[in-house]
Order: sequence, then C-alpha cells, then structure tokens
Amino acid sequence: MKYYIVAGEASGDLHGANLIKALKQEDPQAEFRIVGGDLMQEAAGATALIHTSQMAFMGFVEVLKNLNTISRNLKAVKEDIAQYNPDTVILIDFPGFNLKVAAFAKKKGIKTCYYISPKIWAWNQGRVHKIKKIVDHMFCILPFEVDFYKKFGMKVDYVGNPLLDAISSYTFNPNFRKDNGLTDAPILALLPGSRKMEIENLLPIMAELTFSFPKHQLVIAGAPNFDLAYYQQFIGDLNLPVVFGQTYDLLANAEAAVVTSGTATLETGILRVPQVVVYKANPISVWLAKKLVKVRFISLVNLINNYLSIIELIQEDCTTRNIKEELGRILLDSQHRASILENYDVLTEKLGSPGASQRTAKLIVEYLR
Repeated sequence: MKYYIVAGEASGDLHGANLIKALKQEDPQAEFRIVGGDLMQEAAGATALIHTSQMAFMGFVEVLKNLNTISRNLKAVKEDIAQYNPDTVILIDFPGFNLKVAAFAKKKGIKTCYYISPKIWAWNQGRVHKIKKIVDHMFCILPFEVDFYKKFGMKVDYVGNPLLDAISSYTFNPNFRKDNGLTDAPILALLPGSRKMEIENLLPIMAELTFSFPKHQLVIAGAPNFDLAYYQQFIGDLNLPVVFGQTYDLLANAEAAVVTSGTATLETGILRVPQVVVYKANPISVWLAKKLVKVRFISLVNLINNYLSIIELIQEDCTTRNIKEELGRILLDSQHRASILENYDVLTEKLGSPGASQRTAKLIVEYLR
C-alpha cells in the first residue's frame, strides 16, 4: 500500500521514522511519500517533499510572521497528495497544518489516520467536532486523551507512548564523555529546544548558569537543524560544549537537566533525570495562550501525572536566578531529588510498556485492509 506521512517538527520526525519501520514489517510492499526530517528520510528511503526545518513555527506571533511560507508548504503538500493518490494519509501531531491536510484528504476520499493527537484538550476543545468529521482513525499516545475524546462520543485507539520505543531501542554510548571531549566532572544537561525561537529566548539564560555551577560541566543538546556556528553566537567565550544527535546519551550521563517545555521533558522523565522545566516566548503569544489554554501545567510529565511532579519556570519566572535555585535543590537536597524520582515512578506506571509504533502500524494496516 501507499502511505503519505506528514510530520512538521523534530519530535514528529523521530516518531514518523519508527512508524515507517513498523509499517514496513506489517506491509512488506509499503511505499512512502513523506514530509519530514532526516530520520524519516532514512527510514523511508525517500527524500522529503519538505524538510521539517522549513516547517516548525511556534507561537501565535511567529506563525503570523511566516504565513506565506506556511501557505506555500500547504499548497505543495496538497498538490503532492493529489498526484500520489495514497491509500492513506498519516498525520503526526502538528495540528495547525495537519488538520488542513486531513480536511483536504477527506474531500479526496483518502483515508486519514492521525498519529499523536493534537493537544485539543489544552485549548480550543471545540476542534474535536471538526476532527470527528475529517479523521478516520485517531491514535493517542497520552492515557488521558482516551477519556477526553470519549466525552465527545469519539472512539480512539490508545497505543502507548512512542518515546518508550525510541528510548528502549536506543544504543547508549559507553564512551560518550571521551568521544565528546568531556571530563569526569558531573554533567548538567541544557536542552534549549529545537525551534529557533526557543533557542534564542532560552539559551542565553541557560548559558549564564555556567558561573553558578563551577564544579559541574554544562553541556548543550544541539538540535539537528542547526550547526555549531548558530549556537556559538549565544555561548561566546563560555566553555559550553554542544553535542548533536546524542541527547539520550547526554541525559544518561547527567546529574540534572534544564529542559525547554515540550517532548524533551517527557524523555528526560523516562530517563529518570531530575529536571527543571523552562519556557519563554513572545509576550503577546504568551498573553494569548493564557487566555485560551485550559490546562494547569505545560510539561508533559506534570500533565500525565496530573499533579506538580517537576518545577516549571515560565515567562517572567524563567530567570537564571530561579533556575539556579531549583537546580541547587535538585543537587543538594536528597529528599527533594528522591521526591522527583518517585514522581517518575508514577509516570512510568501511567505510560505503560513500549511498542507504540508497532501497535499503531498494525492497526493502520488492519483498518486499511
């Protein structure tokens, strides 16, 4: 069968790649056309129509600034789907773009599968009525999403969380420190995000922590769509190594982490690294978000556990001083550190077992047949 898969950001590229591998096992004759990143290109053996580096714009203001690019991308994808005429379009998260693709595919009579539900439970819950009309099969990766959709009379499949797949199948590098020129000093991992806006807002704040933890080495997890020169402008003369494509190894070797809100907070939790979650965006975007968002927390760890499991420092609270204080508690207060690890135990129990990619692929093929 022919599959058209659309992912618009780095996390979607990772999950899309694992789904492609699983689909190949379920359907040996599978053919793919993709919108995604390097991982999906490698898994599919195909060049992406549009790379994720040209897709991800975060925040209301940032989206408005890039409307022309988004419009061109959407037009190109629609034309490509019409020409390819796949058996199904599989959409991975990225709702602002992908729900428009779903509506187009539905009009064309193409089956639509949505892997990783849009976070409509967070804001604009009314979109669920549109989703019921244009999405044939929804595959959820957060346990509470099943009950949310059930309230609106929509049956969905809970397949588990694909991050468990990615981490359980990852081959950790025992020589990580040596290979990256790192010392034996304890590591503090800095994860400033994968979007330009996130990095520009948060990395300068994170970089200042260097002066507060002289006995530690702070190491930055670099996003694949940027190079070292890009990060250097925020680091200057500071001794802050940047490692690319090794985030799991970095976390596995870290004593604690400062993590930009997003998928990385959940990865850090699964890997059981005590963390402080940070976020800072355009003030107008944040003001609008506060008016619309209906959730108590921003990090996935806290959302899944449904209580404050790790500290979140957002907007005006996101300062080097506040991050330093929370990191100090994590490093020096054994009771506080133990409490975070206990909260990770709850997270592990709620997430369940690996196998999301395989379960999703199996269901997609069964539904199509």
